[in-house]
Amino acid sequence: MKKAINIFFLLLFTSGFAQVAIGKSLVSNTAVSLEFGNGNRGIILPWVTSAASVTGAVDGTMIYDITDKKVKYLKSGTWYDLTVDSSGVADTTLQDSKVEIAGAKVVIGNGGASDTTPGILVLNDTNKAMILPKVASPHLNIINPSAGMMVYDTVKHQFAVFNGTVWSFWKPL
Repeated sequence: MKKAINIFFLLLFTSGFAQVAIGKSLVSNTAVSLEFGNGNRGIILPWVTSAASVTGAVDGTMIYDITDKKVKYLKSGTWYDLTVDSSGVADTTLQDSKVEIAGAKVVIGNGGASDTTPGILVLNDTNKAMILPKVASPHLNIINPSAGMMVYDTVKHQFAVFNGTVWSFWKPL
């Protein structure tokens, strides 16, 4: 619990800055809003009871839907599945007794204090991007991945998402 509070305050503190590096000292260039260090770790998306239960989401929102065990993103008002396999498993016992803090939100980028975009972590820059954690062969090197995890596979040069059972890989066209 102490770690979670420290991370919350760290993210709250960083909300006033335009660029954030996690697990490294600096972002790689000025076009980056949020960047993760190297290592066998990924970013875990927010777990929601179902995509239909998400209100106020904007295009580009990414979630892990615990009802159908799939990673999804919102595009043109429609949820799209990023998980090829539908056999996902999510052990929600760690969060079942928790209550969501209604106003919890971190904004990274300019104008964070006035941003009204709904979300837990909002990257509001219009000219910067997030760089996912980079992992060589995540299916081999992340020992205990969590449902909803996503990384960039540096060996296959693919976006990878974990549904709680298997990894799905997406290669850009």
